[in-house]
Amino acid sequence: MREYLLVLVVAAATTYLLVGLAGLVARLVGAVPVVRARDVHVTPIPRLGGIAMLGGFLAAMLVASQLPRLQGVFVEYTDAQALMTGAIVICLIGAADDVWGLDSLTKFAGQVLAAGLVTAQGVQLYWLPLGGGTLSFGPAQGVLLTVFLIVLTVNAVNFVDGLDGLAAGTVGIGAAAFFSYSYFLSVEQGLSRMTTPTLISAVLAGLCLGFLPHNAHPARIFMGDSGSMLIGLLLATGSISLTARFPPGAIPSSSGLGILLPLLLPFTVLAVPFLDLLAAIVRRTRAGRSPFAPDKQHLHHQLLEIGHSHRRAVVVMWVWSGLVAFGVVVAALRGSWPTYAALGAVLLVAVAATLRRPAFLTRRARSAGA
Repeated sequence: MREYLLVLVVAAATTYLLVGLAGLVARLVGAVPVVRARDVHVTPIPRLGGIAMLGGFLAAMLVASQLPRLQGVFVEYTDAQALMTGAIVICLIGAADDVWGLDSLTKFAGQVLAAGLVTAQGVQLYWLPLGGGTLSFGPAQGVLLTVFLIVLTVNAVNFVDGLDGLAAGTVGIGAAAFFSYSYFLSVEQGLSRMTTPTLISAVLAGLCLGFLPHNAHPARIFMGDSGSMLIGLLLATGSISLTARFPPGAIPSSSGLGILLPLLLPFTVLAVPFLDLLAAIVRRTRAGRSPFAPDKQHLHHQLLEIGHSHRRAVVVMWVWSGLVAFGVVVAALRGSWPTYAALGAVLLVAVAATLRRPAFLTRRARSAGA
């Protein structure tokens, strides 16, 4: 556990220190976009925060490769090196988009390239539960499905990045939840606790933690596509690589969630944004507009309209992400009726906190009526 704590601190500290340099580079190269009508900030803010996150990731992986207990992760398997290659490629593609604004097809091709490089070096999906058995994939099938899941997660995280600190906090919570699952699964199975999935989730949590002080409202820098695509790739590949560490029978299935959790967790973390995306598509289509036409009716916009402050709206969405992510982990590892009852109680509290009008607005309305 101390090794993971060390690499988390290295990732967080390096990212935190490099953000200032990334902001300076963003201003020099013109990665400071104008404010759009649907944006919630009013002044231009530099992007390219992902460059700092990439620096934090590479520094943490370098330190991890020199630690005696974690060296085996880099010697016995190729997935750690594969993730570093993919991280560099996708961050550079995102940086190009932050600076020059790539068209959607070019950016998609770059995402597929990065995902393909990762899978070509050994990170891929090998099996899926199917009824009472297991569906195994051949090399070609595994590569195609892995690329699809990585690209889907990358774009989902990109979609989350709508409020200051939202994407970093949401993905950081998901990384912490997956770290808990991967670590305790290793303990329960009596296997080595030093694994690539656990290492990547610890590093990812550190990247988000180090970036948040600069990105929390009012943000001084945005992670941009260079950051959102980077952490999306790490979130997806860290989860997928777990299926190569454990045979299907080693993953607890009593709750019905354990065997699927490695694949479900990135999407459960992003469940709220995914539902927001679906609602946006339905809303725009019914209005006769393109599903990709921007508007200001997303969930975070609606939270602001209810009366939540910018910070509170972000915290509400963090709470929901944490509830879903850790709820699924707890249910998978300790599935029982008391567990489900406790999760239900927390769910009710989260709903009340989301829909409840902030107290200061209620007092203001009463004063105005008097």
